[in-house]
Amino acid sequence: MSTAQSILLVKQIDITCLVDTYQPHGLTLEAVAEKQAIPGSHWGESEAGLIKHTLYYRQDTPVHSVLHEAGHWLMMSVERRDSLHTDAKGTQAEEDAVCYLQVLISDLIPQMGRERMFEDMDSWGYNFMAGSTREWFYKDASDAEATLLQRLQSQPLLATQLGFASTGDMP
Repeated sequence: MSTAQSILLVKQIDITCLVDTYQPHGLTLEAVAEKQAIPGSHWGESEAGLIKHTLYYRQDTPVHSVLHEAGHWLMMSVERRDSLHTDAKGTQAEEDAVCYLQVLISDLIPQMGRERMFEDMDSWGYNFMAGSTREWFYKDASDAEATLLQRLQSQPLLATQLGFASTGDMP
């Protein structure tokens, strides 16, 4: 089995959990027909795409890709969202916080969870100085966590969705 085949794909989950997670924030998830190009995809092929307030995916899009691109959208200011097309143009600190956030949000997907997210991110080729995604998340992600906590100050709904009462209580 190839690496791409072992990664959890959108067609293997109930997409409702993602819609329920992102829609209250104003992000719309829109399916693209099989074999059609995904609008706003930075990486092409089956990777999720972003244009303004819409995230595009196909059934063969990796779940980690949807969570990653949605994480960028959540971390952006309204002004960046309004002009967003394909490239999130975030800083390295934002990129790290997005990776941290996608791990947290993976717990909201019954078919995924953190351990599967760690495996999928490693299989897909995410790189961390600490080594594996799991090692990075638990031992070397304090900067990412701090950046995310700062952003969550203006996103109490997201903090609640992630399961902590205040932004000082990371799960």
